[in-house]
Amino acid sequence: MEMLNAMQKFVQESIDKGATSIEDVHKRLESMPLDFLAQITPLENIAKGSKEILNRSTGNVYESIRLVNMKVGEIAARMLGQEDAKETSA
Repeated sequence: MEMLNAMQKFVQESIDKGATSIEDVHKRLESMPLDFLAQITPLENIAKGSKEILNRSTGNVYESIRLVNMKVGEIAARMLGQEDAKETSA
């Protein structure tokens, strides 16, 4: 059972770290066209405002992924704990 618990934690941490890495790449890529537009004086403020909104919404998406991952991990840990209790009482 310890191996299952360790595996559950490993998977949960891997998903969390993976989501963070992908979020960083996503934000860098999505900012490229807006950074280019910000170099055009009449569009500078609009591009900066758009980038801020886009950054926040992207961050919220990945934060939601991490939150769901955490909740699924909690459920899995509880289920594994119940299985562990069944095995020790048998």
